[in-house]
Amino acid sequence: MARTQGSHSDITGPRIREAALRLFARHGFAAVSMRQIASEVGVQAGALYNYIPDKQALLASLLRGHMDDLLAAWQAEATTGDTTEKLERFVRFHIRYNLERPDAIFISYMELRNLTPENFAQIEALRKTYESTLEGILRDGHEAGRFDVPDPAVTTYALIAMLTGVNTWYRSAGRLTVDEVCDIYWTMTRRMIAASSEA
Repeated sequence: MARTQGSHSDITGPRIREAALRLFARHGFAAVSMRQIASEVGVQAGALYNYIPDKQALLASLLRGHMDDLLAAWQAEATTGDTTEKLERFVRFHIRYNLERPDAIFISYMELRNLTPENFAQIEALRKTYESTLEGILRDGHEAGRFDVPDPAVTTYALIAMLTGVNTWYRSAGRLTVDEVCDIYWTMTRRMIAASSEA
């Protein structure tokens, strides 16, 4: 199948992904058609299939790309320090990373139900990999007597839900800076896990 004249895979492909991300976040996966995505990009609907097999594959690609980028960004963070320092780094990283990508975060949580079982399993595995990072920090801190965390897995879910929730209310034009939000959430996190004498 020939590409639309004037299109280039290294340009059009990312533009399709960006347009789909915006539209899925604004209207929901089920309500968005491939024709709408094509119109947003400025190509004919049939041209999309030169870059992506179907809408399901596009959604899976967006969610997989988000998780791959998230894991890579976390891996690039410094991992030195004790468990309290690592936990603080995770809290601040998670908030900052998510606030910079509101559309990706929104569809990552709201559109999981629209994945096929196979695609869901792949994305869920990536999410588990990320969650296990925090769970490991909590478990290490608990075993070292620095944290009071009877169930690291449950605490992991609670903390991630709390930190991700910032995206639902934070506005850059509001009274708090991102740094101030991170400070507040780090204080709440320390109290939640009762970090030794530093809490």
